[in-house]
Amino acid sequence: MDDPVCPLCDRPIPPEARQSLHHLIPKLKGGKGGPTVLLHQICHNEIHATLTEAELARDYATIAALRAHPRLEKFRKWVAKRPPGFHSKNPGARRKR
Repeated sequence: MDDPVCPLCDRPIPPEARQSLHHLIPKLKGGKGGPTVLLHQICHNEIHATLTEAELARDYATIAALRAHPRLEKFRKWVAKRPPGFHSKNPGARRKR
C-alpha cells in the first residue's frame, strides 16, 4: 500500500514520519467535527507558526488557500528538498502575536 501524501508539500508520509491531523477550520472556531487532513508534523507546525486561528478560519480553510500563502509557499519549496520522514524545529520565526 502506498503511503499517504501530504497535501501541503506533496511528499509521501511514511509510517515512521511525525504526522498529525489538521482541522481545516480550527476547533476553537467551530471546526470540531469538520474536515481534517493528514499532514507531516513539520508542515502542520509551519501552518500554525504562520497563521492565527482566526486567519485559518476566515481565509485559509482550504489546502489551496494554505498553499497559496507566501510564507507557506516558500516553506513548501524548502521542505520539498527534504526526505519524506524529515522533521526539525520550524526554521522561521513564529508569527507576531
